[in-house]
Amino acid sequence: MLENEFLAGETIILRGLEESDLTAEYLQWLNDEEVCKYNSHAIFPNNSSKMKKYFESLDQKNSVVLAIIHRAENRHIGNISLQSIDWVSRSAEFAILLGNKNFWGKGVAIEAANLIVNYGFERLNLHRIHCGTSSENIGMQKLASNLKMKEEGRRREAMYKNGKFVDMVNYGVLKSEFFS
Repeated sequence: MLENEFLAGETIILRGLEESDLTAEYLQWLNDEEVCKYNSHAIFPNNSSKMKKYFESLDQKNSVVLAIIHRAENRHIGNISLQSIDWVSRSAEFAILLGNKNFWGKGVAIEAANLIVNYGFERLNLHRIHCGTSSENIGMQKLASNLKMKEEGRRREAMYKNGKFVDMVNYGVLKSEFFS
């Protein structure tokens, strides 16, 4: 068991994001054009001050932001969250940033995603979890599908990224669907 372990998988654990995670490597992820190709980071430059303000502004009542830690290396390799939690409608938005490229394509994202979605349904008693992504982000679309999410809609040309407007595709899964 690693220090501050919250949710445990085979190759990773998820634990609360800590101030000690705000490293130069983490900052580099937020400015890396490839890591942030399909998200809202790296549009404007990020710096240590902005990263610390983000950390200090985390809303513990309406979001759960966890560090993804590679178990064997005891290394912070990304973040995953349930955010914008609506306690009345029992829904939340899922987001993930796998910043360390050495762990891309190794099943880490699906392992982490299954842990946090299961947590959202079982421990937070959520009814629905959703996400949105660029129509060009095939990796996130596959991840949504692996989580049994269904495409719920498309916002046409809703995001400007990489020199062009792209559609945003919205996905969602109900608790009953995830456990079926």
